Amino acid sequence: MNIENQVVLGLGGNMGNRTQHLALAMVQIIQQIGPITRVSSVYETAAWGNEDQPAFLNMAVCITTPFTPLQTLERCLRIEKQMGRHRTMKWGPRIIDIDILLYNNQIIRDKNLSVPHPMMHERRFVLAPIAEIIPQKKHPILKKTFKELLLICPDTLTVKPLFNPIDLSL
Repeated sequence: MNIENQVVLGLGGNMGNRTQHLALAMVQIIQQIGPITRVSSVYETAAWGNEDQPAFLNMAVCITTPFTPLQTLERCLRIEKQMGRHRTMKWGPRIIDIDILLYNNQIIRDKNLSVPHPMMHERRFVLAPIAEIIPQKKHPILKKTFKELLLICPDTLTVKPLFNPIDLSL
């Protein structure tokens, strides 16, 4: 197994204590998937898709893992379930959502997993945290940096940075 798989995960949620859920998800990611190497700020965003629900907190983390893409997905889904996530409606409220946004520079199209995430370049709440932590990395398909993709993103929802969880001055 290769411990050096570089993965970017998107985390988000809009139910209960949103900040606490993000923190718990990061602990679980470290314990079950691998060490976190970079952490974005936490951003608040109005709901996307199904807009009649509370605002989301979103962030991105870079991790290294020995697991394959599908093993990583299984572990993300397990963490969501352990934290109480129930998938009842598309784009509905959730305690936690953990998406694999990037896995090395691979392009994966499987019935259970699409990497890079197929709509990430159309979602400001995904691009803002990624552009913060890996601004010069290029999207494996679109061949533009995440900073460039954020600048041309068609999504007009406001994405407001709140705080960086590793900022020790808080």
